[in-house]
Amino acid sequence: MAYRNVFFSFGWDDDVSRAMVVRNCGLPYGVTAVGFRDAADIETVKCQNDAAIQRWINSQLDGTSVTVVLLGAQTHLSKWVKYECDASAERGNGIIFIDISSIKDFHGQTSTLGGLPNGWRFYPPGTGSPYLFKTWDTQQSPVEIGAWIEQAAQNVGK
Repeated sequence: MAYRNVFFSFGWDDDVSRAMVVRNCGLPYGVTAVGFRDAADIETVKCQNDAAIQRWINSQLDGTSVTVVLLGAQTHLSKWVKYECDASAERGNGIIFIDISSIKDFHGQTSTLGGLPNGWRFYPPGTGSPYLFKTWDTQQSPVEIGAWIEQAAQNVGK
């Protein structure tokens, strides 16, 4: 497996606890997760103007080969998740959309899948999609995520 830098995109307010489950699932050796925001960092960035936020996102995407978009109930409404997806595609990153609605949050609640960011469409399996679409399973997904990342990178020739 090649060494991969991975950017995680998700709706901070609703899905940070679910994102932590995915991010901390024991990613296999050879995968470095970048772009995982901590509360202090995101609170500072959110107070800035749109141009500054875009610069920050672009800097987080520097050197990545794959973007993992964690989809919860409200993710599709986030202009910043959409920007991260668009910027990732422009850079030629492999993209994995993962439904994280079955992961429990800090309060033990699951969610629903709200859909893909505006302008992005779902491709049924076997249609030659350049993107991967997965549903998080607490048993299998931690074992499989390394292979998903590698497949997403290879799908775009990285």
